[in-house]
Amino acid sequence: MAKILVLGGTRFFGKRLVNRLLAKGDAVTILTRGHHQDSFGGAVSRIAVDRKDPESLKQAVGSQDFDIVYDNICYTPEEAGQAADIFAGRIGQYVLTSTLSVYDFADHPLREEDFDPYRYPVMMNESRDYSYKEGKRQAEAVLFGRHNLNVTAVRLPIVLGPDDYTRRLHFHIEHAASGEAIGLPDPDAQISFVHAEEAAEFLEWAGQIQWEGPVNACSSGTISVREMMSLIQQEIGRSAPLQSSAPPDHMSPFGIPGDWTMDHARAAAAGFKFWDLHDWMPKLIAELSADLQVR
Repeated sequence: MAKILVLGGTRFFGKRLVNRLLAKGDAVTILTRGHHQDSFGGAVSRIAVDRKDPESLKQAVGSQDFDIVYDNICYTPEEAGQAADIFAGRIGQYVLTSTLSVYDFADHPLREEDFDPYRYPVMMNESRDYSYKEGKRQAEAVLFGRHNLNVTAVRLPIVLGPDDYTRRLHFHIEHAASGEAIGLPDPDAQISFVHAEEAAEFLEWAGQIQWEGPVNACSSGTISVREMMSLIQQEIGRSAPLQSSAPPDHMSPFGIPGDWTMDHARAAAAGFKFWDLHDWMPKLIAELSADLQVR
């Protein structure tokens, strides 16, 4: 039985990760601000604190040791550095949820070596104002610069699931139902995705095998928004016009200027079996369509 701390474990794939860990008998503590209720009851221990407050975080964690820390809510180098200071020498593995966004666009599926956090300069700013991309790059650079901490950075693409609070796939189904146009620069750009349950499964696996360094995790296969809209039309009998521009509220959250895909060969070679995107995507669309009552 492993002793595990999960930062950000009350919703979406973080919640699924906690459920997976509990199912195999691990002793799980979740660190949360308490803004979102959870359904774990007495199955987990809780630390109620804002991780953005380093002194409160340090005091809340106290002298506890953990086998694995999963950090789903680290977005800046300051947060990464504070966590490293607290956990270094006291845990077996630190698993950072990172992102496909650390990469620049390229003419090939993005590989781990396309962004090297070990050589990336740490450049904090006084305002702590970072884009999502730069914040995650800096967080990786800080963590991998620590020689007293074993770190995994799991780089995920867009995560989808029935309880996606950002409602990105919901957006496309709702627009198809109403026939309202969707704006995006390239409807045929290929995109990598991962299902929320698959993301949780991968995080659990990466922590267990104590993966060292960055690793990509995405479903097998890619899809474009045009292809996605075709699946939606097959499900509900309606679609939406795709055009290069639209009012801000009608621009696709998947609106990218070109292909945005990742290569997961490194993790697959290590033994992780990824899900098939073209198997789960139609099922998810059917589930969301039923929930949205747009049939």
